[in-house]
Amino acid sequence: MSQYITDELKINAPASKVWEALTDPELTKEYMFGCEVICSWNVGDSIEWKGVQDGVVYVKGNLIAFDPERKFAFTVFDPLASYPDIPENYLTAAYTLTPDAGTTHLKVTQGDYQTVVDGEKRYRDTMAQGGWSAVLESLKKVVEK
Repeated sequence: MSQYITDELKINAPASKVWEALTDPELTKEYMFGCEVICSWNVGDSIEWKGVQDGVVYVKGNLIAFDPERKFAFTVFDPLASYPDIPENYLTAAYTLTPDAGTTHLKVTQGDYQTVVDGEKRYRDTMAQGGWSAVLESLKKVVEK
């Protein structure tokens, strides 16, 4: 049985504007806890979320899908965590955008927690922190302002 976290919301903006907020480092630092996304946007290349103030990489992985203004997916690993940095411990996260009459439905999925070391604890910890909801609400504010 797989275990994923899914969060979604409607943003009052076109998909192009939501996409820009997801992929532009100047915008990600406004809603992703002060982190800029660093990526070439070529499938297979690395992706990182690096703190602007401290230079620390808080999340890293590899881009595994990229379909502009529709979807991108990437592997996810916390380099500050105590578990080994091996492919088997990476989760997969995906942003999916669905345009709807000038608005955008944004869905984020992350998992499979069943396949990684300490998966149940990692799942519970992420859920206790609200999953992706805080990030999505902040993203919504950035895009709609």
